[in-house]
Amino acid sequence: MGMESTPEAPQPVRVVMQAVGGWVGRLGRIWVEGQIAELNRRGSMVYITLRDPVANVSARVTCPVRVLEAAAPAPQAGARVVIHAKPDFYVPRGTFALQALEIRHVGLGELLARLEQLRTTLAAEGLFAESRKRRLPFLPGVVGLVCGRESAAERDVLENGRRRWPAVRFEVREVAVQGDRAVGEVMAAVKDLDARPEVDVIVIARGGGSLEDLLAFSDEALVRAVSATGTPVVSAIGHEQDSPLLDLVADVRASTPTDAAKKVVPDVGEQLQLIRQLRDRGRRVLQGGVAREEAWLAGMRSRPVLASPLREVDRQVEQVLDARDRARRALTTALDRAADGLAHTGARLHALSPATTLARGYAIVQRADGSVVRSAEEVGTGDPLRLRFAEDELTVTAGEAAPEEGDDR
Repeated sequence: MGMESTPEAPQPVRVVMQAVGGWVGRLGRIWVEGQIAELNRRGSMVYITLRDPVANVSARVTCPVRVLEAAAPAPQAGARVVIHAKPDFYVPRGTFALQALEIRHVGLGELLARLEQLRTTLAAEGLFAESRKRRLPFLPGVVGLVCGRESAAERDVLENGRRRWPAVRFEVREVAVQGDRAVGEVMAAVKDLDARPEVDVIVIARGGGSLEDLLAFSDEALVRAVSATGTPVVSAIGHEQDSPLLDLVADVRASTPTDAAKKVVPDVGEQLQLIRQLRDRGRRVLQGGVAREEAWLAGMRSRPVLASPLREVDRQVEQVLDARDRARRALTTALDRAADGLAHTGARLHALSPATTLARGYAIVQRADGSVVRSAEEVGTGDPLRLRFAEDELTVTAGEAAPEEGDDR
């Protein structure tokens, strides 16, 4: 239930603070996990700033020196710890703090379990999906490099990159790569480089170390920040056996900083050799094609029809003349056969012609109308008749028929 007050009857500050202290006191003792951002010793007391590993939230912790040293080895700044504490509100100053009763290091097994849980959660959200991976540019104009100050990782990337392609340029951001400031500084450097349009790829590099040393590169906030970049990111954290979550979200994972330089910057000598090989291969292909075409052309030119065109014309002329002669002989033979047939037909017609019969001394008796008289009985006495001979004809008048031999009339 809220505290009653009005403008006419306000509550004194002491009453409000005492009420807040009472509410805080009712929280009871709790276990709190976080990362030590600051640690200052003052006499028999130690004052700690405990930061949340994900959110930008921190709390003040007061701890007797004996409690801190009981967690052998004594935790230092950057360590992940679990503190058994009693919430306390200091009424005279209105400040909140946790009074540490016990401090424990976060064990390696517990860290691994929490990292695995975080990996599973982020993987379920699709942050590690292969479909999100982007291809690196073939030849970056500017490479952004996030690394420790004057670190071996920085030297390896710069020296190997410039040795492979002297013209490549680097935008280097030196940051803390472990401890409580590492996550914030790395995120700020990545966002700064990602905002620069001339930067084609970003390399995050750090040398090897223990799981605790590399813990910043498994931070959820950093992993999400890298996944949100528009520039391809290469992770080169630790050695081959190290595997922070940054390796999973990055577009390309390099086993070492030296390997990152090899993946990001092409080797000018290798590229020149590749160009020479491709040029030689292209020359061989082109020469082979030209040689095949020349051989085909020579073969075509060696054919008789092209080697001696007139010979083919002569052969065609011979074929035409031969065809003409065959046609002529065939036509002559057909005409001779037709003439022989016509002669035979004419002979037969001549043999059957009445003119031939007349030529042998016969005559044809016809009436005045041209009809042929076939019997004497068909002619009456005095009928005019025409006698046709082979060469001429004669007109006569029919008389009485002479009796045949043996006729009594």
